[in-house]
Amino acid sequence: MRKKSSVSKKQLYTELLLKSAAASLMIGLGDYVLLKLGNPLGPFLFAFGLLGVCVMGANLFTGKCGFLIEDKIKPLHLLLILLGNLVAGYLFGLMFSVCDADIVTAAQAKVASWDFSWAFLIKSILCGVIMYLAVAIYRKGSKLGILFGIPLFILCGFQHCIANIITLGVAQTFSWTIVLAIVGNFVGSLVTWYLCRSQK
Repeated sequence: MRKKSSVSKKQLYTELLLKSAAASLMIGLGDYVLLKLGNPLGPFLFAFGLLGVCVMGANLFTGKCGFLIEDKIKPLHLLLILLGNLVAGYLFGLMFSVCDADIVTAAQAKVASWDFSWAFLIKSILCGVIMYLAVAIYRKGSKLGILFGIPLFILCGFQHCIANIITLGVAQTFSWTIVLAIVGNFVGSLVTWYLCRSQK
């Protein structure tokens, strides 16, 4: 019986990680076009990434954390999703970096503008707000939250932790601002869930 349970958990964790890697690839494609084209077209095409995640049922940390309580997601599972997103995202970023020197230059410039500050944390929280609303609206049957929400957070300069780890991979570097982005996205999503829930 123990062996059967162990295999079941292994399969579950494997599926969580594979779906997390798939989500990172989709967001990575969005980040690639954003770095390649910049504003104003890049932010709108980036929305393709989150659309893919939602339609295909992939595991994206920023699309899941706001529903932690509502969907009864186990904290360990959310942590595995985050880990899968981060590792796969960085690796995909490294892979993208060998394809196009222009996006490497753009990624390095973007990373150079990040700083470990309250402003960066607040921008991460605000991104979490938008991510929760975009996914919540999608769950209600409309893609408009994604199509408008994604360009909104990018054009406002808000910080998305998975997009950022991909950008770090493209830039072939690392920044501890990723910690602020993770915390901010998590807090922003959960607070928005709570506020919206309290209005029902």
